Amino acid sequence: MKGVVAAVPTPVDATWQPIEPLFLEHCRWALSNGCDGLNILGSTGEASSFDTATRRTVMAWAAEELDRERLMVGTGTPSLAETIALTTHADDLGYRVALVLPPYYYAPVSDAGLIRWYMALHDALGDRAIEVYFYNYPKMTGLTIPVEVIEALHAASPQRFRGIKDSSGDLDYCRDIVARVPGMAVFPSAETSLHLSAEWGLAGCISATANHTAPLCARAWRGEANDALVHRIADLRATISQQPLIPSVKYLVSLRTGEPAWTNTVPPFTDLSEDQAAALDALAFTERAAAG
Repeated sequence: MKGVVAAVPTPVDATWQPIEPLFLEHCRWALSNGCDGLNILGSTGEASSFDTATRRTVMAWAAEELDRERLMVGTGTPSLAETIALTTHADDLGYRVALVLPPYYYAPVSDAGLIRWYMALHDALGDRAIEVYFYNYPKMTGLTIPVEVIEALHAASPQRFRGIKDSSGDLDYCRDIVARVPGMAVFPSAETSLHLSAEWGLAGCISATANHTAPLCARAWRGEANDALVHRIADLRATISQQPLIPSVKYLVSLRTGEPAWTNTVPPFTDLSEDQAAALDALAFTERAAAG
């Protein structure tokens, strides 16, 4: 798993049930327009808003209709038992990678507690092949997974604990992992570092805004980056991120597809304001003009 990975959103209807045709259409579009892989049911996919049965259903849609070699799936919850069940199901469906949040509810969590929790997941998976990528998202979980914990778990099972998505925005943290844990696939969450991936030993990016910027990201990942491309990617990400991120990503997909259902989000998210939507309308118009 390397390169540009879009953390794809999940379209829902008015009763907050996922919509299969819209979901699969966007996944196929992303894979055909610059993405090397997809992260199903991450934060952008509103995974924590769905019950286990719904998550299993969406997992199956992707696994049955898309190239499983290009997929990873979020299976982490504060519940160890639920995390084991979802990760086992992902392996049954043929996913290569599970993206697993730390058990953030019982804060503060000690290093020993984190190691025990992730090793309990590993032991429960037994000889299953699915790899576990850590999901470091301090803004949401209230904790940063210490590099020492990642080192210890990778040393205990290098074939299981193979990567990390870091949503902290701290590139020094990413570079520290690269230096201290050889063989670990390190993915920042911002595509703005793609042009530095080869130099810094990064595996690519796993990004929400890549749902819109993927064609440009692919060029940066392939080594075609110049100052103009790097600034354009950064400007697009900044404009999208200035609005509420998940509603904005879904709104931009609705503009691309003409499908108004894409603007639906699960509470506690709310609709974009007129000014927020107008900023994204202007961004989409500018990008269409730039594309010819």
